[in-house]
Amino acid sequence: QVQLVESGGGSVETGGSLTLSCGVPEYLYRRNCVGWFRQRPGGAREGVALIYTASETTTIFGSVKGRCTISQDNANKTVTLRMNNVKPDDAATFYCAVTSRSFSYRGSCPTQAAGYEHWGRGTQVTVSS
Repeated sequence: QVQLVESGGGSVETGGSLTLSCGVPEYLYRRNCVGWFRQRPGGAREGVALIYTASETTTIFGSVKGRCTISQDNANKTVTLRMNNVKPDDAATFYCAVTSRSFSYRGSCPTQAAGYEHWGRGTQVTVSS
């Protein structure tokens, strides 16, 4: 079973910064899309940021645009999400996800959770005022 290792999360103050990292197995890291998604209680899993590791092409979703960056570390096979000016509405469980080994990139990464085969267990982020 593929294991994506997520780290970071926890409690963040409103207006503060958040850093989440995801370790990706080497055989999945290259030429794949890695995404961060989040899910609020009772809500659907929604995209936050995506990166295609072969070109480092990124997609930042509208709800966090201007506050988030996603980056990769090829030496350590990690993908990191950074968010600043955190808002109470950002509180959620954040998940790292990777497309399947057979994924074929056609100019953009899947924007829906269904497009990703491998998932981390999630890391919870709470926002305090």
